[in-house]
Amino acid sequence: MLFVLAIVGGVYLGKIPFFIIFMGLMLASLFEFYNLALKAKIRPQVLLGLLFSAALFLSTYFYASGRLEPITFLGFLPLFVSIFIIELYRNHQRPFHNIAYTLLGILYIGLPFSLLNLMVLNSSSFNVSYDPSIALAFFALTWSNDTGAYLFGVSIGKHKMFPRVSPNKSWEGFAGGIAVSALAAWVIAMFVQQISLSHWLVIGFITATMGVFGDLVESMFKRSLGVKDSGKFLPGHGGLLDRFDAILLSTPVVVAYLEVMMLI
Repeated sequence: MLFVLAIVGGVYLGKIPFFIIFMGLMLASLFEFYNLALKAKIRPQVLLGLLFSAALFLSTYFYASGRLEPITFLGFLPLFVSIFIIELYRNHQRPFHNIAYTLLGILYIGLPFSLLNLMVLNSSSFNVSYDPSIALAFFALTWSNDTGAYLFGVSIGKHKMFPRVSPNKSWEGFAGGIAVSALAAWVIAMFVQQISLSHWLVIGFITATMGVFGDLVESMFKRSLGVKDSGKFLPGHGGLLDRFDAILLSTPVVVAYLEVMMLI
């Protein structure tokens, strides 16, 4: 409950709390990811990965605020190249594993968190507006899907989706998650009216399907390392990656849909 309140508060209270809280959550999640890589005897470039992701979040924040042009992102090329060059000096037994995990952390965690800026910030020629409604609805859809999938899975789940990766995931739970997300989208459309019901239903479907795959991908990652939880950040609830696994794949797809449909 405290975790949900922190997320809702971070989105609702304004752009400065949003920036501080979600930048912090991104860096903590990325550090957790890199720390897990150590279990596979891989040594990612933790400091550079954190720096790269922080710069990406900051740049996306200012881009969404209308203070940066898209060409500015070309400035990340030197950081990208430096990951390869630095590995030459580290003298590690598996250098490309280190490079791969460093870049994967940025792509898998840094990018989705950074794209959240596009959900809450919108710029015009005269000012920058902050609107938490779409991001709050997005998280509400994610949690609705989790709740529906759990309730339907526990009550009537019989047909396993990916028993090799996650024995508890069932097709009945998957369908239940989509159904509850659709219901939540219908309710949200009554309150967040700058987006029509049809679009909210699509966003709900994307959130539900990609959220499930995000959960499965994170389970696959943990299973490959032989760990149950990604960390101990939340006692009794696992780590941050366990809490954010659903949004890591759904955020880029939802933002892409919103941008293509010119809804943000």
